[in-house]
Amino acid sequence: MDELNYDEFGNYIGPELGSSSDEESEPGYESESEQREAEEMMDTDQEDQEDQAEAQQPMAMVRRVDAAATQQRSQIVLHEDKKYYPEASEVFGPGVETMVQEEDTQALTEPIIAPIKERKFQVSEEQGLPETTYSKEFMVDMLGYPAMTRNVVVAGHLHHGKTTLVDLLVASTHAWPEWDKMAPIATPTTKMAKPNERAFGYTDVHQLERLRGIGLKAMPMTLVAQDDKGKSYVLNIMDTPGHANFIDEVAASMRIADGVVVVVDAVEGVMATTERVISAAVHAGLGITLVVSKVDRLIMELKLPPADAYYKLKLTIEEVNNAIAASPLADASMRVSPELGNVCFASAAFGWCFSLESFARKYVDQWEMAVAPKELAKRLWGDVYYHPGRRTFLRKGAADAKDAKRSFVHFVLEPLYKIFAHVAGEDEPRLRPVLESLGIKLRKTDYALDVRSLLRRTLSQFFGPPTGLVGMCAAHVRSPLENAAHKTERLYTGSMDSATAQAMRNCDVDGPLVVSAVKQYPSSDASTFYVLGRIFSGTVSAGQSVRVLGEGFIPGDDEDMALATVSDTWIYCSRYKVPVSGLGAGGWVLMAGVDAPIGKTATIVDTGVPEEDLATVRPLHFPTAAVMKIAVEPVVPIELPRMLSGLRKIAKTYPLAQTRVEESGEHVILGTGELYLDCIMHDLRNMYAEIEIKVADPVVSFRETVSETSALKVHGDSPNGKNRLTIISEPMEQG
Repeated sequence: MDELNYDEFGNYIGPELGSSSDEESEPGYESESEQREAEEMMDTDQEDQEDQAEAQQPMAMVRRVDAAATQQRSQIVLHEDKKYYPEASEVFGPGVETMVQEEDTQALTEPIIAPIKERKFQVSEEQGLPETTYSKEFMVDMLGYPAMTRNVVVAGHLHHGKTTLVDLLVASTHAWPEWDKMAPIATPTTKMAKPNERAFGYTDVHQLERLRGIGLKAMPMTLVAQDDKGKSYVLNIMDTPGHANFIDEVAASMRIADGVVVVVDAVEGVMATTERVISAAVHAGLGITLVVSKVDRLIMELKLPPADAYYKLKLTIEEVNNAIAASPLADASMRVSPELGNVCFASAAFGWCFSLESFARKYVDQWEMAVAPKELAKRLWGDVYYHPGRRTFLRKGAADAKDAKRSFVHFVLEPLYKIFAHVAGEDEPRLRPVLESLGIKLRKTDYALDVRSLLRRTLSQFFGPPTGLVGMCAAHVRSPLENAAHKTERLYTGSMDSATAQAMRNCDVDGPLVVSAVKQYPSSDASTFYVLGRIFSGTVSAGQSVRVLGEGFIPGDDEDMALATVSDTWIYCSRYKVPVSGLGAGGWVLMAGVDAPIGKTATIVDTGVPEEDLATVRPLHFPTAAVMKIAVEPVVPIELPRMLSGLRKIAKTYPLAQTRVEESGEHVILGTGELYLDCIMHDLRNMYAEIEIKVADPVVSFRETVSETSALKVHGDSPNGKNRLTIISEPMEQG
């Protein structure tokens, strides 16, 4: 062994050794035939070896698996690597989301798998657009003619029948099965004592309105109705609350309206809210019409004779005229009187409403009289008497006036009293021929109803649709085209010589877009807001880019201006929305996509208007102020951002609500009264923030003034006693 080929440890470090196969030499063959025979024998042996290997291969694989399993069982497995139970994905499948908690942090009162929470805070039509006596396309086409449109606010005191009057119009034009099922409600106490979902008005869509039984939000309703001549008009009606705390909703509604229908209870007469509504209407320059509601209470509750009922109705109308005359801006043209055609009498709960002209038309059509209904209506009110023997009308003081009856009592009240008496006191065999003689045909099942429901069926057929109310609005409320110049001069802050102002004065559909946005309504799940406004000029359409000018916008300053895109446009009808591609000047439009930069009100203009011509519509003027204040804070401090987000949404939906942060760091809300703030807190807790909130005791801000010069003098001495100040108080001069 060569020692040089090995190191000191005995490892071979010499040159590479050749393989044994190389050393073997190939055998020699003497001839080519022997070589071929040897090669054939080698091929045969190779094939036999391959067949034998294929036969032994499965056995070898089994031996390898057994060996691997034996080796795996013999391996040492740590405790943390042991698998006692299958994984969740192995049991439930790979598409199932699993969650593992180290400890139970869920309260026992909460379900392990919470049900899906449906966020719906408003009532809406479940079947989409309801059936109406007119097609939706016809209504949209009618809105293209401002002269055939009337924008009206229905306002009055609490529980005087405003919503029921709107319901009467809705029931006459919509397929509303609940109207026929619900029983007529005579007084508010009946409605509050027996809550019934079917008894709520069509415009009572907020859940809190249904819980409290009063209107809390001004809700629009657009419909097509006919007057007593059969002429169709589009009525944009705003049903407003009657509570004194929500007078801000009335003020916001009057901004986009051209007239107001004042609803007064025939028994209660003019109340505090009625006076404030009339004063606001006179200040806004709106046409005033009157509906004396709940006339049935004079018959069924007070049980007044027809002659006394006339004097009660006359007293109510005179109270309204006195309230109008009390305003310094009123004039003689604002006086309301039945013979002028701007007064209607109604009992909407029993399904009837009429004016003197519509009632006179019934006589003319029934008896084929050769007299115009308008001329006959002038003789149905006031000191006009009818002599049955001579069949002539007489004035008060005539020789035969003592033997005559007052015309309103003879032609209107006495027939009405007789219908009430027959329906309430007669059974079907005696009642049916009387009603059929009047053209009233009822089913046999109708006669089995209670008295109030039977009265509604009878009187609604006798009077028919409220054409008198529609005719009164058409005649005494100016159309948007007629009132456009008056509205523009009172509200527009820009130059009256600009092209924008001229288009607004003419209610020009092809002019630059100007929309006065006055109200914001939340969606049914309160996740977004829609903006309601009146189009003064131009046309607004879905997908249009607009400028949103806030209340603090100043020409030349872009601080309170933002760009937005109108994503959708609708005609708002309280429980449903009619989608439209666009609407022109004179109507009301509900828009989506422009609510983000709007605080309370805004002016929306086209992007094509030059910046030097940009101007806003005046902010809303309220007849009251937010004088009651409460401080709020979340129960869980970490939820403060959610409360702040909710407060911003509250400021959008309540026109007069104010939210701010005091110097002490308190978040305070200011409102008009206790009910107003209670409704705000309900919406904040349940709709917008959805958290628990602590509320401090309310604080009222007292504001005093000086009405006359004080009779006493107040003295104040300096500390050294050498100076004295004498103080008296007196009112400041006007202006």
